[in-house]
Amino acid sequence: MERAERGERILEAAGELLLAWGYRRVTIDEIARRAKVGKGTVYLHWKTKDSLLLAVVLRVQSRSHQRQLARMRSDPLEILPSRALRGHFLDFLGEPVLRALYTDDADILGRLNDTAKKELAELIAQGDRALRRHLEVLREHGLVRDDMDVHHQQYALMAMATGFFTSEALLSDRAPDAPEARAEILAHTVRSALETCPGSGADLGVDPAVGGVRLAAAAAAAPEVIPLYEHLAELSAQEMRRQVRS
Repeated sequence: MERAERGERILEAAGELLLAWGYRRVTIDEIARRAKVGKGTVYLHWKTKDSLLLAVVLRVQSRSHQRQLARMRSDPLEILPSRALRGHFLDFLGEPVLRALYTDDADILGRLNDTAKKELAELIAQGDRALRRHLEVLREHGLVRDDMDVHHQQYALMAMATGFFTSEALLSDRAPDAPEARAEILAHTVRSALETCPGSGADLGVDPAVGGVRLAAAAAAAPEVIPLYEHLAELSAQEMRRQVRS
C-alpha cells in the first residue's frame, strides 16, 4: 500500500471514530484497528494522537476551501458575502467535523478545539486577514456598503455566521426543515445587512440591467478575491503537511 493511500485510510478511520466516540475515547490502537494497519504504522505518519486528529480537522476544512474556490471560479457572484456564506453554511451542514468545530462541541472535540486554536493560530489569523481584504475589494467595486468601518462589517458578518451555525443546535425544533431554506435565510440576512443591492439575485427577479451591472462588478472583483482563498488553501495544506511525521 502506498504511503499516501495508507495515510488517507488512517485519516478516514480517525475521523469516523472522532465523530462516533469523541476525542477522549479515541485511541491510536482503535484507529489502527479501524484502518487495518499496525499501531506503529499510524506513528510513522503522525507523532501524536493530537497531530493526527488536527489533520482530520484540517482535511475537512481543506475540502470546504476547495468547494468554496470551485464555486467562485464557476460563478463570480459567489464572491458576494451572501452567496459565499450560503455555500459555506451548506458545507457546514454536510460535514459533521465542521459542525463540531464551529459549535465548539466538547463531547466530540474534547480539548482538541483548544489545541486547534493554539496550533492553528496563524492559519486562523490569515483567514481573518483574507476575509477583511475580501470585504475591502468588494467595497472598492461597489458590491458591499461602505457606510461602516470594514472591521465592524467583518465582525457583523462573522456574528451572523456564528448565530446561524449555533442555531442548528439551539433552535433545531423551530428551524425550517430544508437545509436549503435555512441557507437562503442566512443569505438574505447577510445580503440585507451588507450588500449594496439587497434585492439582488436571479432568484429574486431583479431587473436584468441591475443584475448585469452587478455581475460585471463581481467579475471584475473576482480576480482579486479568489487568490486570497487560494493562498489560504495552500497555507492549510502546508499546515496539514507539518502535522505529518517527516
